[in-house]
Amino acid sequence: MRKMRFLVVGSGWRSLYYVRIAKALPERFELCAVLCRTDEKAEKIRAAHGVYATASVEECRKMQPDFVAVAVNKAAIAEVSCTWMSYGFTVLCETPAALDIDTLHRLWELHDEGKKLLVAEQYTRYPVYGAMLKALYGVPEFSIGQPYNAVVSLAHDYHGASLIRAFLKTGMQPFTVRGRTYSYPTMETLNRYERFTDGRIQDKNRTRATFEFEDGKAAFYDFNSEQYRSPIRHNYIHVQGVRGELQNRDLYYMDACNIPQHEQIEVMSHTVTTSDENPNLHQVEEVLGITCGGRLMYAPPFGTCGLSEDETAVALAMEDAFAYANGIKEPDYPLCEALQDAYMAILMQEACKTGQTVSSEPQPWQG
Repeated sequence: MRKMRFLVVGSGWRSLYYVRIAKALPERFELCAVLCRTDEKAEKIRAAHGVYATASVEECRKMQPDFVAVAVNKAAIAEVSCTWMSYGFTVLCETPAALDIDTLHRLWELHDEGKKLLVAEQYTRYPVYGAMLKALYGVPEFSIGQPYNAVVSLAHDYHGASLIRAFLKTGMQPFTVRGRTYSYPTMETLNRYERFTDGRIQDKNRTRATFEFEDGKAAFYDFNSEQYRSPIRHNYIHVQGVRGELQNRDLYYMDACNIPQHEQIEVMSHTVTTSDENPNLHQVEEVLGITCGGRLMYAPPFGTCGLSEDETAVALAMEDAFAYANGIKEPDYPLCEALQDAYMAILMQEACKTGQTVSSEPQPWQG
């Protein structure tokens, strides 16, 4: 297969994921350019990362990439994505698809007109979470039966919604949500760019919300942004079903003879040391394989190439965008799914703000 040619719009934290992926997988991906807002920023990107960068939209359009990765700030993602779709390109945008319901509707209208937009929701594509889903639902012997309850405490807003729907298999069904946001003093340890060892404490928000779905399933969302990187704030997932449950990497279930069983999801990884001085990037854990009960749940789709779980997930989204753009197959994570996840997050935020229980309403992307 020929190289997948792509353009990155944006020059911040998330845009550099695409740069690292292109460098790690040069046989698969060709980065045409990084489009920056100014010539000065483009020069900094060229000097720091050794890739072509420009501030010229016209120059980038003439490159005719297979798809355009939009990695700008959240407030501008939808508008910039619409602009590049209007130029005739397939767009893979960073999360979320939009921040309000009217814009979600606008994006679906463009989809109905034939425009192609995908959202790079990565969490269900993470090797570990993907392996958990495969163990739960891809191996009949491990079945926990019909899932009915989940606690998800590992990603915020639309990411959390995506994981809730994936682990509970709720699809597009109606739901209600209620919740509250609390503020607690929290020690900071690590952000995107630096590690803190001075004991600084800042008030941080923790959101707790309950989703109840039409079929009776329930999900309990619990998240504080410190969980993403802090070594003292851990993520947690707990899925309960009729015949068993998943507690993080421990799977408990009844076998065909109704004998209780316990399997662990075993992750094999190694540490890759890079030249990047950022503490998040200097050492990266690359997953080499995941098993459960002696069965292979995950093998690196790109071989050993030094990518983190997050980067591996984004690379899979990029392959999805290439295939969609070229009519090879329908996307694994279509736009309707991304709009539903964003919609759930918007209603959760409304419930937390108002203190009221908020009910979903039928939406055009739900089919």
